[in-house]
Amino acid sequence: MGTRLGLSEMMSLITSRLSSLVPFSTCAVFLYTESTDQLRCRFATGTDSELLLALTLAGGQGLNGWAARNRRPLVNAPPNVDLEAGNSSRSTKLQSALICPLVLDERLIGTLALYHAEPGFYREDHGRLLERVCEQAAAVIHNSVIFERTQEDSLTDALTGLPNTRALFQYLNRELARASRLRVEFSMVVMDLNDFKLINDTYGHHVGDTALRAVSNVLRAAIRPYDMCVRYAGDEFVVVLTDCGRGQAESKRVELEDAVRRISIEPRPGERLSLSISAGAAVFPHDGASYDALLDTADSRMYGEKRARKAAARTKPT
Repeated sequence: MGTRLGLSEMMSLITSRLSSLVPFSTCAVFLYTESTDQLRCRFATGTDSELLLALTLAGGQGLNGWAARNRRPLVNAPPNVDLEAGNSSRSTKLQSALICPLVLDERLIGTLALYHAEPGFYREDHGRLLERVCEQAAAVIHNSVIFERTQEDSLTDALTGLPNTRALFQYLNRELARASRLRVEFSMVVMDLNDFKLINDTYGHHVGDTALRAVSNVLRAAIRPYDMCVRYAGDEFVVVLTDCGRGQAESKRVELEDAVRRISIEPRPGERLSLSISAGAAVFPHDGASYDALLDTADSRMYGEKRARKAAARTKPT
């Protein structure tokens, strides 16, 4: 278990079985990060679960922090202690807590926390049962976290932290199906960093990497949370704009070009280098009904703009 499921899916299975052994109103998992000495709630289901999902606890703080630090179960403690330790001003309906550390090969993974709406609900027998469960659950939860991380890494560009081409095509398949079903538009903007080869040849690939990271940060900041920005290949980027027609797409294309034009990096001490991109937009369904057709159209328009820019630069009076 845990090698093919993410944490949420795995915990849904665990909680469905756990409820027949140890009753609870809410179940939560806090995962430990050694580098920051913090516990963060990564899964919660049940009463007031949204309060728990917002919690990050410093090492040793709160009920979960105590159980993790001492590697011992905590039986019938007041749940509001965790909220106070996480700097939450909210109150909870939960009245009792049973918390057990998750330890794998002497390494702390986190904690499994059960909460109940009745005060004084849990007994020592419940604690012993949860300990036995946690002995097995620690490895499963750890595997699920590794699986999620591997999946995320496979869909992320290592240099920029943006989604990669694989992630783009997964997203486009869903977006095409959604837009076709609802009969709505969406747009794709393909961008290319101008003079990228010249930057690499003149200053070295480390400066080229710096330029790519700078562009990716600006593009990511310039789109809406539900849009997608991808490092497509080399010095190319793709932005997918949900529910966006041609007029909006053209406005966003100009906005992205202007945003990148404001970037200035320092390739050598005391020297400044400005960056720019060429971009082209395509709109579903007018410019194509498949992602290949949309990419080809946007790519063609982007290279058309690049050629026009170079032609203008050649004819510009000195």
